[in-house]
Amino acid sequence: MDIREKMHSGMLYSCNDEELMTEQLGCIEKLYDYNATRPTQQKERAEMLKNMFAEIGENCYIEPPLHSNWGGRHVHFGKNVYANFNLTLVDDTHIYVGDYTMMGPNVVLATAGHPILPELREENCQYNFPVHIGRNCWLGAGVIVLPGVTIGDNTVIGAGSVVTRDIPANVVAVGNPCRVMRPIGEKDKHFYFKDHTI
Repeated sequence: MDIREKMHSGMLYSCNDEELMTEQLGCIEKLYDYNATRPTQQKERAEMLKNMFAEIGENCYIEPPLHSNWGGRHVHFGKNVYANFNLTLVDDTHIYVGDYTMMGPNVVLATAGHPILPELREENCQYNFPVHIGRNCWLGAGVIVLPGVTIGDNTVIGAGSVVTRDIPANVVAVGNPCRVMRPIGEKDKHFYFKDHTI
């Protein structure tokens, strides 16, 4: 098994591999150019994202600055995905985000981790597990999603939450660690925020 296969297998590998680092640098160069665009360069941004990401659907908007370990190389966005500024994609393996999902400022989607054992960290060992975000989710400002987590369709993750384990579809979940607070239900058809009616 070569090192690229290890990256996507959940196995330990050395993240200081010279060939990998050279390849990664090329991806980060493209990311630098994306972040240097002007607000009026919307068409150019869209083209750049198509070149940077593994997959990106129509009408996606990512507000610079965008931060990404691999410049989006292992990121799969559906259509109409919105991300506010300072989205961080630790995309050492694959990240999947469904159609119509929205992310507030300072959201982190992290696929990579390092072993607890100090000796392994000294050897620059790393492991990666994919992240899956469903369709039509909303991740509030400052949400952190950890490696291997899946969030179901239509779910809302409250601002500042740290998502350490899977969250089902059609719920509101909050906290650190993030826990389901309630299902999305009848009340949500009438009130959009506290006691404010639709």
